Amino acid sequence: MSARTATVSRKTNETDISVTVDLDGTGKRSITTGIGFFDHMLDQLARHSLIDMTIAANGDTHIDDHHTVEDVGIALGQAISKGLGDRRGVTRYASLDLAMDEALTRAALDVSGRPFLVWKVDFTAPKIGTFDTELVREFFQALSQHAGITLHVENFYAANSHHIAETCFKAVARVLRTAIEIDPRQAGAVPSTKGSLSG
Repeated sequence: MSARTATVSRKTNETDISVTVDLDGTGKRSITTGIGFFDHMLDQLARHSLIDMTIAANGDTHIDDHHTVEDVGIALGQAISKGLGDRRGVTRYASLDLAMDEALTRAALDVSGRPFLVWKVDFTAPKIGTFDTELVREFFQALSQHAGITLHVENFYAANSHHIAETCFKAVARVLRTAIEIDPRQAGAVPSTKGSLSG
């Protein structure tokens, strides 16, 4: 099987981003976005998905963090989709309930080629430090759309917004890890009765 790696660059008037992924990595990462909390969450995403990630982003954070967070989601999603190729041999589906202290979050994912996000997460505070909690959804919206995945995320309960965000990133990481792994029983086949996962 060929290496499932990809590099994507995205440059606009608002951001300048480069992303490299190795879908069969060990979770090695080098992440610099200029947004401390976001870097921490992306670090969790790489570590627990076992996707090697190099992410370098410069954005108009003097305005706010929105453009940088959304555009990193776009570029990372594009890189994951490019790395998956025709999605031949992937496990395709995964779901997980992930606990962290008082927080419990479920993520379910289909590497379907059909982007869709269902988001049932309410934060207990509008900000985590200086980071707007509403941007967590914006990131996963961009990621799911551009990776071509169906993604459902639901937080059942929690008291702390940091824990809510972190369980979302960790849960998505773990289901992404499982769903994109090669299933040895169908390594040469596209896991669809249609014979295609191109959307």
